[in-house]
Amino acid sequence: MQAAVPDAAMAAHQLRAAGTVSQSPPSVGRRIWLALELLLLFVAAPVGLDFVVHQQRIPLFVALLPVLVIVVVILLLDPTFQLRRELTRWFGWRTALTLLLIFAIGGAAVTYWVKLTHPAWFMDMPTNRPETWKHVMLLYPIGSVLTQEIVYRTFYFHRYGPLFGRFALFGLLLNGPLFGLAHIVVGTPFAVISTCITGLLFAIRYHTARSFWAVWIEHTLWGWLVFTVGLNHYFFTGIPNP
Repeated sequence: MQAAVPDAAMAAHQLRAAGTVSQSPPSVGRRIWLALELLLLFVAAPVGLDFVVHQQRIPLFVALLPVLVIVVVILLLDPTFQLRRELTRWFGWRTALTLLLIFAIGGAAVTYWVKLTHPAWFMDMPTNRPETWKHVMLLYPIGSVLTQEIVYRTFYFHRYGPLFGRFALFGLLLNGPLFGLAHIVVGTPFAVISTCITGLLFAIRYHTARSFWAVWIEHTLWGWLVFTVGLNHYFFTGIPNP
């Protein structure tokens, strides 16, 4: 059984997931490997997914499976990662307060913008397709948010934190654009740009709160807003999942 390290030792590494037990600074060779791996999984893979989904007409969920399997296997085989530690770390009232405050202000602004600029879309799904909307509200946090946060927050921060070292801020800021790039498969500039912004928000939340569940809740709230107020029109690939 792996021994837990003191919180002070974990705090010494700025970009680090809550599930980290301990990690030594990587060698030059290890840094090169991690950099190439990051480029492959977070840059080349989204571009490849965009091709196979839109050119080969393969459903998105099917195309994503190989990437998800690779990420999960790497995490599970990593002796410096503890899933139990990652999933049992909660968050305090200050985190909850800032999370809800940002969502309340930002959500109100987004809702007003949709109603003003896309009145035909506003509340389209809950009004005209209530059963579909209910299913999305139920399945989205489990089927989509859970997967995205494991890959783009848990895996990214744990795996590549040592790569950035004293340039931890760059690693943090990079997470937003990489999350936006993942949405290139949707096929709309709005989807890419908006998820760059929310991706940075989620990265900062995860980095400061050190809680998977804090960022999972925040991501879920914003996703629910998208499908409720009408922004789902910007997030449809046109390729049905099985």
